[in-house]
Amino acid sequence: QVQLVESGVGSVQEGDSLRLSCKASEFSRRTTCLGWFRQAPGMKRELVSTFWRRGGAKYYSDPVKGRFAISQDHGKRRLFLQMKSLKPEDTAMYYCGANDRSDSCDSGRLTIAEFFYWGPGAQVTVSG
Repeated sequence: QVQLVESGVGSVQEGDSLRLSCKASEFSRRTTCLGWFRQAPGMKRELVSTFWRRGGAKYYSDPVKGRFAISQDHGKRRLFLQMKSLKPEDTAMYYCGANDRSDSCDSGRLTIAEFFYWGPGAQVTVSG
């Protein structure tokens, strides 16, 4: 069973930066595709960004494009989400997810149901 644990929770001001980290129990075929999702109160969980570990391809949703950057540290089995120019609408619980998909990891079309492994989440609060 793959375990994922997010860290880097924080309460920041609008315009600030924050980096989230996701520690994986393994980097293997089962974690070929890694992603960040977020869920605001009363809203559905939405895809923020994905990273295909084998080829390095990345995807960003429109609301975060140009402000967020996804990356990995393979040796430490960590996935990062660097967030800049944060806005109050970025306030949400952020989740790290993983699956074994290669063909569509960076397509932006993967759904929540297609991610098999999840972390418990990390709260990010941005005050305006």
